[in-house]
Amino acid sequence: MGEFVSLTVADGVGTIRLDRPKMNALNVQVQEEIRATAVEAADNDDVRAVVVWGGERVFAAGADIKEMADMSYADMVRRSGPLQAALTAVARIPKPVVAAVNGYALGGGCELALCADYRIAAEDAKLGQPEILLGVIPGAGGTQRLSRLVGSSKAKDIIFTGRFVDAAEAERIGLVDRVVPASEVYDAAVAWASQFSRGAALALRAAKEAIDTGLGVDLTTGLEIERQQFAALFATADRTIGMRSFIENGPGKAEFKGA
Repeated sequence: MGEFVSLTVADGVGTIRLDRPKMNALNVQVQEEIRATAVEAADNDDVRAVVVWGGERVFAAGADIKEMADMSYADMVRRSGPLQAALTAVARIPKPVVAAVNGYALGGGCELALCADYRIAAEDAKLGQPEILLGVIPGAGGTQRLSRLVGSSKAKDIIFTGRFVDAAEAERIGLVDRVVPASEVYDAAVAWASQFSRGAALALRAAKEAIDTGLGVDLTTGLEIERQQFAALFATADRTIGMRSFIENGPGKAEFKGA
């Protein structure tokens, strides 16, 4: 457990919790704690799905600009790789991941939310990539993940202007998947994640890997990735359990072992 980022586990759901007052600014320490906690969640077999949450007030309001302001080009050449790697560690958790967004998710905070598989936001949430207003561009995946999620023209509008996107627009363009009252965000995220607490863990892992890897290649290569993942699952106990249960009891009643 880090000073500002922790992992707690309950009923198969792991919560990665950011808690750096007042705005969960992502300084170097927080970035490294996010990376370490994501690896911990990935490796912990008791964690079947993950919620990323910044608390009831704010998800994360971006990088620590005071820390960043004095960095030179050489400093950022050295730091930009670890910065991207810290958030990519969340994207690479081989389990379903949901971001629970209260308040602001700006800059690096928005980029962190983009690393999740699903995003639930409060009705009063604000998301955005305002780096252009500081004379830079998103550096932790924003130009790449945002454009893949909402399309290039919408991503360009958000990044070029640096404007904040309210929850209603975010849902409309696909930046978030569901909007709920602020008091219900975390519970809604846990409920979404809990669907997978007794799921076929290796099949979920294969599905996520096939989708995420396939997005970066041509269709023929993507289909081959899918074919290999599909065939490999026939070596798992859960495939046998799932198909036997379907034949004997109908769909949706299998009790998977995660193996």
